[in-house]
Amino acid sequence: MKKFIKNKENFVCVNCGYKVLGNGYTNHCPICLYSLHVDVNPGDRQSECRGLMQPIDILTKGGQPVDIVYQCQRCKITKQNLISDNDSMDAIISIMSHKVKREMLR
Repeated sequence: MKKFIKNKENFVCVNCGYKVLGNGYTNHCPICLYSLHVDVNPGDRQSECRGLMQPIDILTKGGQPVDIVYQCQRCKITKQNLISDNDSMDAIISIMSHKVKREMLR
């Protein structure tokens, strides 16, 4: 059974250097959308990997972006997380457009 553990932590984004103010649910940078592979279950900080989680896809519902899909650059696990209200729309659009370009090249 998955359990969510609320952790209110501030952090500096390893990818872009932005100083992120956590709210207890924050798990990624709102500027570049990158994260770190620190959890087995949300908030538990039990992952030993600590790899950089690259945003590779945006899932939509009713045409609206709702989830970011990540892939760990170290262990290659994929996970997803809800998009936050303060996430950069430019970053979201960039990820979506890269996916469209990749699909067109297939």
